[in-house]
Amino acid sequence: MPTILCVDDEPAVGVVIEHVLSKLGHRPLYARSVNDALDLIRKNQVALILSDYQMPKATGVDLLRRLEDEGHDIPVIMMTGYSSIENAVTSIKSGAIDYLTKPVRQETLRVAVEQALQVIRLRRENANFRRELCEIRTSRQIIGESAALRKALLTMGTVAPTRATVLLEGESGTGKELFARAIHEQSPRNERPFVTLNCAALPEGLVESALFGHEKGAFTGATARSCGAFERANGGTLLLDEVSEMRLDLQAKLLRVIQEQEFERVGGSSSISVDVRLVATTNRDLKAALEKGEFREDLYYRLAVVPIRTPALRERLEDIPLLVQYFVRKVSQELEVPAPSVSPEAIRLLQSHRWPGNVRELGNVIERAVIMAGGGVIGPDSFAGFLEGAVAPRAQALTNADGMAGPYDGIPPELYDLREIEAILIQRALHTTEGNRSRAAKLLGVSERTLRNKLNTKAS
Repeated sequence: MPTILCVDDEPAVGVVIEHVLSKLGHRPLYARSVNDALDLIRKNQVALILSDYQMPKATGVDLLRRLEDEGHDIPVIMMTGYSSIENAVTSIKSGAIDYLTKPVRQETLRVAVEQALQVIRLRRENANFRRELCEIRTSRQIIGESAALRKALLTMGTVAPTRATVLLEGESGTGKELFARAIHEQSPRNERPFVTLNCAALPEGLVESALFGHEKGAFTGATARSCGAFERANGGTLLLDEVSEMRLDLQAKLLRVIQEQEFERVGGSSSISVDVRLVATTNRDLKAALEKGEFREDLYYRLAVVPIRTPALRERLEDIPLLVQYFVRKVSQELEVPAPSVSPEAIRLLQSHRWPGNVRELGNVIERAVIMAGGGVIGPDSFAGFLEGAVAPRAQALTNADGMAGPYDGIPPELYDLREIEAILIQRALHTTEGNRSRAAKLLGVSERTLRNKLNTKAS
């Protein structure tokens, strides 16, 4: 039995609507003013509100604003007089779900209430579906079942639906941006913008403009007004990547924006109000930075309302088989090549590595292995030259302890020449990337300049 609140300063109207709502099987509540209505809402789980537009002291539109300010997500049907259609339009623009003209007929009221409750049910179902979809998407992007990862995901799932600021702490390559996007997608702001600002990648003189925007003529080259990250993220989420690299003077301005939710553009004088949820990341120990005076303590505690540590790959080695399977499938699909199988010995080798570059490093290593495997089997030798403990084919054949023929004894002696092997790998990489030298260099683990020099040397 949904509870429906009627707000009207005329008791006779309230009595009639209460009677009709009771006959329709609902639980009616009545309030004569906006303040009385808010008191009832705080004490009861109200599903729908029927509010008069014109009331003394505060109007129905004022009620809509107060509901939003206090965080109540309750649909409102506005009731207006016949001669006040403009009030109805204003109500809809202000967030009302529907409007009725007075005097309200019983059948009209019944239809409006049933439609509103149906919309509420559909919204709730849609929110549940979106949450489940986001959880599925997150589970596909953030791969693993280890205890360390589950702990981080549990905290993330708890804080995502709230407005709390989150600080993601962890080494480079541990997926902090994936966590940030998942927090946004699992929040009520998921249909609003998700804006990323890398504080370490921007030139020092442009960080303030990138954050807050600037007015025309604010500095040399400012030929037009520009919106900053906070303005573009209004209503949504702003990710401040590597926030530890921000200058101390900008940290003070950032603290003010977090506290006041308002700022001025560079070169501007008028305040701009925003509603932004902040997520920040760092790969540094911010508490150590506090002690050195490199980061403001008050800003740290504003950002770290809910700290989440993304675990390093060496702390969740049991996730490597799942990650390898994911990367093999992903790379094979992108390159349109057969997906190779991965030997148990290769998995054991990967689990013995320290992974200073974490999941990002593992992804690059698997990409090279898939290309070189050519649809065959990825074994320990597939990582020769990239991982400690990986054995090159020629070395494996030459170092058999018993002197018996090894699995690579069939390699012709002429291929023992490193220059020939290098030339074959370069040609294979160029063939795989359809002649794209930049991608070929990446696959070979060298710079594009090094690859160009090797090709020029071969040509000469």
